[in-house]
Amino acid sequence: MDAVALLHPSQTLKKPVLLSDPLLALSSLLQSMAESFAFDLANKVLGKIASLALQEVALAWGVTADLHGLKDTLSVIQAVISDAEEQQSNSRQITDWLRKLKKALYEAEDVLDDFEYEALRRKVAKAGSITKQVHSCFSTSNPLPFRFKMGRKMKNLKERLDKIAADKSKFNLTERAVVVDTTHVVHRKREMTHSYVDVSNIIGREQDKENIVSILMPSSSDEQENVSVIPIIGIGGMGKTALAKLVYNDGRVVKHFDKRMWVCVSDEDNEIETLTKKILISATMGGTGTLSMDQFQNVRFSLAEFSMDELQTQLRNALDDKRYLLVLDDVWNSDREKWLKLKELFMGGAGGSKIVVTTRKKSVASVLGTFPAQELKGLPDEDCQSLFLKCAFKDGQGKQYPNLVKIGNEIVKKCGGVPLAVRSLGGLLYSKLEERDWELVRDNEIWTLEEDNGILPALKLSYDELPSHLKPCFVFCSMFPKDFRFTNIELIQLWMARGLIQPSSHNQELEDIGNQCIIELCSRSFFQDVQDGKVFVWFKMHDLVHDLALSIKKIESKEVEDLSITDNVPEQSLALLQKKNNIRTIWFPYSQITPTAEYAGTCSSRFKYLRVLDLRGTDFEELPSSIGNMKHLRYLAIYENKRIKKLPASICKLYLLQTLLFTACTELEELPRDMGNLISLRSLEITTKQRAWPRKGNGLACLISLRWLSIEECNHVEFMFEGLQNLTALRSLMIRRCPSLVSLPPSVKHLPALEALIIFDCEMFNFMDEDGDEENDIQGIGCRLRSLIFVDLPKLEALPRWPIQGLAASTLHFLRIGRCHKFKALPESLENLTSLQELQIDDCPQLSTLSGGMHRLTTLKVLSIRDCPELSKRCKPEIGEDWHKIAHVPEISIDGEAIKSTTNN
Repeated sequence: MDAVALLHPSQTLKKPVLLSDPLLALSSLLQSMAESFAFDLANKVLGKIASLALQEVALAWGVTADLHGLKDTLSVIQAVISDAEEQQSNSRQITDWLRKLKKALYEAEDVLDDFEYEALRRKVAKAGSITKQVHSCFSTSNPLPFRFKMGRKMKNLKERLDKIAADKSKFNLTERAVVVDTTHVVHRKREMTHSYVDVSNIIGREQDKENIVSILMPSSSDEQENVSVIPIIGIGGMGKTALAKLVYNDGRVVKHFDKRMWVCVSDEDNEIETLTKKILISATMGGTGTLSMDQFQNVRFSLAEFSMDELQTQLRNALDDKRYLLVLDDVWNSDREKWLKLKELFMGGAGGSKIVVTTRKKSVASVLGTFPAQELKGLPDEDCQSLFLKCAFKDGQGKQYPNLVKIGNEIVKKCGGVPLAVRSLGGLLYSKLEERDWELVRDNEIWTLEEDNGILPALKLSYDELPSHLKPCFVFCSMFPKDFRFTNIELIQLWMARGLIQPSSHNQELEDIGNQCIIELCSRSFFQDVQDGKVFVWFKMHDLVHDLALSIKKIESKEVEDLSITDNVPEQSLALLQKKNNIRTIWFPYSQITPTAEYAGTCSSRFKYLRVLDLRGTDFEELPSSIGNMKHLRYLAIYENKRIKKLPASICKLYLLQTLLFTACTELEELPRDMGNLISLRSLEITTKQRAWPRKGNGLACLISLRWLSIEECNHVEFMFEGLQNLTALRSLMIRRCPSLVSLPPSVKHLPALEALIIFDCEMFNFMDEDGDEENDIQGIGCRLRSLIFVDLPKLEALPRWPIQGLAASTLHFLRIGRCHKFKALPESLENLTSLQELQIDDCPQLSTLSGGMHRLTTLKVLSIRDCPELSKRCKPEIGEDWHKIAHVPEISIDGEAIKSTTNN
């Protein structure tokens, strides 16, 4: 339900009833949200226990029985977690039990990571990459120290979990079947909405109302369609229900439709039969709801006895030849098959019938909508200020308190244009005329000011509906400052490092699972302002959504903590670090303080279970060698350090490390010799002063787990390292600002997993196709490129053959050529790109014509041409010599002007 409708529309918000301790009240409200992490944690630990590598090392160290015992105990516990999560809101004891469970699960994760590290160390040692002396010290011939230490840890952990398992019997929890790879959602009951509205209480939605009313009104093509669906989407509290009420009660709409129906769709309405009954009740009542209570009860009773066949007959009779408007408010279910079956029931109405759907989920709008979704944006400042004053003062009272009005304008900025937030904070200050009360609201985060029926509970509904694996991913984002601009690459790397993304049984890449998580959070309006750069995707989080994540984090951080260092005083932030214990992440925001070697030393010596260490913008010449002791570390970033000259050899002992970033370290002289020991490394971004990488040894060519490789600002490198073909898992290769780089090695075309190739700002770069038999050369191309981006390459005159032939010809989706001033022609073989969807060409002044086979690119959806004078002239609509080649493309932009294709016309 949209939160604006929590109050009857005719009511004015009065002063709310506050508990004596707002933070305590909110803690009680949010406990159920935080404790839902337990199910996902248990899944994660069981997944680790089941891994083959862990089983092998457990066998070697004689702890297999302990490991199996741990699995059995945890499986018993997991079976009751779902019931415990649902019951905890009514039982403090269950909440405490879940918290103890979570603490034990985090400890289990750490212990199992010790085993995983040992398994990887053994694998590296077996490959001969560690010296004989070190190998003999830790080999299976000397197992006692490790076996004793790990056996003791396993025993203690097993005893704790056994006690937790025994305690569950106190709560009469119901066991439920746990199915791997299924969505786990804890449902919360939501309030029902109604169609009544007091127009005077809704401000700033007049234009949105007119947009929707214009869609509802008749047109010649519209009348031919039996029923159309118009989705309204937005985050909780944005005013979707209020807008739907305005539309539903508009005089023109009332006059136009023969029948109007309003149905609030709840969690229980997943079945078509239940929803059909609700629609029939509304259809029987009519748009004004004129039935008496006795009549209403009779209708409900009679419908309860009907079969589904009888229900659909009744509904068809009720809608027979009538032009109707149906509002389905607060829809969450995006099961396409169910909605298609439901839509069949509405085909008996007259042409021009409409369904308006309000939802927070873009996936619902995509499944149901036949019109583009009407996405609600935040209210303008002026409307927010008017709404705030209406809620905070009695009529006309605000003119007497100009200072309060001024403070109120600052408070409104906290609301991000969300009407519910404006109403709630205005109501919070109703009849309070002391400036200190207003300043308290202005100077504090929203989550510390909440009462039971305010902003966060409305947003909480969206959180409740998240699958369990998405909840920790969402809460993790609270670590970043408000208005932070996320990128998909960085966020997924951090999620993986924190163990928030787990392998599925379908052998999906972790990065793909991470991208699916981002897509899902965008679909549910947790992320907004999305910019799709094909390889990179940027997005933000609304301030109120950030407040929601932060409020949950405050409860969740009792067990472990992800820490963002934002204090501008280095001494204070260092003191803060020294007081912390269970830290998993240390992240330094942009443009705050500069981490020193002392910071790095404190982190490496104090936080042995740290997973993420981000030391961006550091100012030391050498990273402490103690970094090699952080064996749980998955993510290490030290980029933008302009002084560091070398990395310690001990960094190559971080066998669990997945992401290593040291771009813009312009004084770094060389890479450590044994980089190949980083056996788990998936993402690597580097800057060095080396002219060439070593031809032999345990270097970059041994990083066979690498998925993402970015080489930036390597000013002296002329050629890539040998053995590039060994990186068979590499999916993205980016080369940026390497002015001496001449070309790529021929082996790049044989990387079987390569999907994205980006080359940017390389002054000397030009492709060199191999000499030899062209037929055999093309057949040997094994890469499956999806995105190809060439920008600022002053020597590039033409595209090479291999990225647009072979397997890549059927997989390439996106091609961009930009600011390549010598680029002269697109190849005729461009017509072979049978999957190309978007082509961007900008600032290529010597490119004068398109290839002859452009008209055969039937999958091309978007074509953009900018700052190519001769080419733009030839592509002018109808009269340009090349227009016939592109007239079939649906979206065409030439020098910033959108042009309709012939097909669209």
